[in-house]
Amino acid sequence: MREGIVVSYSQYVVARVQALRLYFEALPAVWRGMLWVALSGFVFTVMNAELRRLSMQLDPFQAQFLRYLMGALVMLPLLMRHGWAVYKPKNLKGQFWRGAVHSLALVLWFTALPRIGLAETTAIGFTGPIFVMLGAAWFLGERMRWERWVAALFGLSGVLVVVGPKLGATDGWFTLVMLGSAPLFAASFLITKTLTRTESAGSIVLWQSFIVALLSLPLGLIHWEAPTAWQWVAFAVTGVLGSTAHYCMARGFGIADISATQSLKFLDLIWAAGMGFLVFGDIPTQSTVIGASVILLATIWIANREHRRQY
Repeated sequence: MREGIVVSYSQYVVARVQALRLYFEALPAVWRGMLWVALSGFVFTVMNAELRRLSMQLDPFQAQFLRYLMGALVMLPLLMRHGWAVYKPKNLKGQFWRGAVHSLALVLWFTALPRIGLAETTAIGFTGPIFVMLGAAWFLGERMRWERWVAALFGLSGVLVVVGPKLGATDGWFTLVMLGSAPLFAASFLITKTLTRTESAGSIVLWQSFIVALLSLPLGLIHWEAPTAWQWVAFAVTGVLGSTAHYCMARGFGIADISATQSLKFLDLIWAAGMGFLVFGDIPTQSTVIGASVILLATIWIANREHRRQY
């Protein structure tokens, strides 16, 4: 009797999941893309909250090393399944340049992460598209039209709203350190853009994890502490979360235009504020919310302008 109830319940769950899947696939493509991106933002926020907790328990550089070590280990089953040829780099020099720039950005990011709130971290992260746009003009030769200058100026003004009130605080310089990581992450993204001409996405992700872990090891060893069993599990979870978030983002961008998904980035601030309050008791300041809104509006505006120019 009990086994029959278990089987019936399992069949019910499978039927409901199948129904939800059919309902999801019936939605307009842009809605499905936006839902994938919203899910990726939530998963990234959960991962960042866990990394912040771990970096408050262990040395931040050790946390950086273990995060990317686990990220590389998570991909080993894929490497074994698809074979070395799929992940073999064609531009090894470019892979190492990307890994080095990303490692430097992470040094700043992990240094500041334990000292500032998740909402503030997310707000500063909104500047990424602005720095990518400026970098594309300076380093890739893309034309810098007036709309891009306007978006950059408004985005940077939003940064001042977020950062300004923090400068007088005792730990105010950590906000500047976090801000310093944003253009470096943008540079890493631009290098990635050039790598996609010759490298597969899987190869880029695998080699990023491997190179960042390798470059982070010396800093991680300076104040190394033996992680507990639960901390090892937590780092493994961050590796899975990072891969999952990148997968959701790729699915979303593959279904809908990137410009159509930009408005969903504001949800990242909501996720971060909620997670920061529940886990750390952080309450986002008014300046953080206002500044993040200004940065986000500038990003959405330029994304829509760029989209209209394409069609």
